[in-house]
Amino acid sequence: MKARSIVFTLTLCFVGAFCCAQNANMGTWKLNEAKSKISHGAPKNTMVVYEAAGENVRIVIDGIGSDGKPMHSEWTGKFDSKDYPVIGDPNSDARSLTNIDERTLGFNAKKNGKTILSGRIVVSTDGKSRTVTSSGADSNGKTISSLAVYDKQ
Repeated sequence: MKARSIVFTLTLCFVGAFCCAQNANMGTWKLNEAKSKISHGAPKNTMVVYEAAGENVRIVIDGIGSDGKPMHSEWTGKFDSKDYPVIGDPNSDARSLTNIDERTLGFNAKKNGKTILSGRIVVSTDGKSRTVTSSGADSNGKTISSLAVYDKQ
């Protein structure tokens, strides 16, 4: 009986540690336009959802494209610096994300193997907001940069 209790307690500890170790970006994030500075002509991601997909993370992005039309893209992969395909984004066909620390991710978006956008995502210490800084080039080669602030939903 004691052995079962010990095994059960250890299992709960490991599950709790795993849940607490999840990336701080997990969840639904809504763009706070008042706090954001997005370059003219840059896409605007208005809603971003990070969710577990088995051993991977699935990121779903809804927003307004650089052409002013609604856009929807999806990415499934790991935060391991490797490129994973993007579905629905006319500007990029692959993204890579890198876990820098417990609250920071680095990212690169690529088109035909060439990096077109890179930046960082930093979740606040209280976990209620995150800031995405990015820079790169639009489809015409014009330099774009953005500072987007999101609130946790």
